[in-house]
Amino acid sequence: MRLSRIMALTVGLTVAAVPSAAGAAQPQPSPSVSQSQPPYVPQTAQLTVDPTSITLGATGTLTGSGFTPHEFVDHVVSVSALAVAAPARLSNGSTVGLSPVAYLQAPQPAPLNFSVQADGDGNYTVQYRPTRVGVHTFTATGRSSGLTDDAVLTVRKAGPPRPPHGGGHLPVTGASLSTPVKLGVGLAGGGAVLVLLSLAWRRRFGMGSR
Repeated sequence: MRLSRIMALTVGLTVAAVPSAAGAAQPQPSPSVSQSQPPYVPQTAQLTVDPTSITLGATGTLTGSGFTPHEFVDHVVSVSALAVAAPARLSNGSTVGLSPVAYLQAPQPAPLNFSVQADGDGNYTVQYRPTRVGVHTFTATGRSSGLTDDAVLTVRKAGPPRPPHGGGHLPVTGASLSTPVKLGVGLAGGGAVLVLLSLAWRRRFGMGSR
């Protein structure tokens, strides 16, 4: 009796364990797409300058964005010569070569290295006034983030000053006419003197001969 009970209990436990093992052997469902992590997007910084072309003495505005909040951004400025202009063609068909533009160094040149601290959003704005002619390339690098970007500013030589519209002096043309006018007046005066002398001479000597 005891042996038969033990065997029955063993068979019962075996039958009960079969469904559990079968359930464990079933493949587990893969996690849904909604539970996956979004793709990593690297942080980028941007540096712009406005305007991109100015004349010597004007000011450009540098704007940085996308840097780490409150980090210092270091700037390096490199200056290269402007491109040589093509020869100018005159109306008679001949050409005149134009010399390349040289650097115009000021007594206190603009800095070629400077730093700016970004605000809480990683942005900043700074004014830059070049003191030499050429192509200025600004390279901004975040001191803590290592983010970097470039911007280019072309600086050209300022032209001659223009007279104010409607308020300038008229071209002086009297200087070119003064000499002929004076010469004509002198000749007319000399001729009148000669006529008066001739009449006086005739009156004096003509009347005496009668």
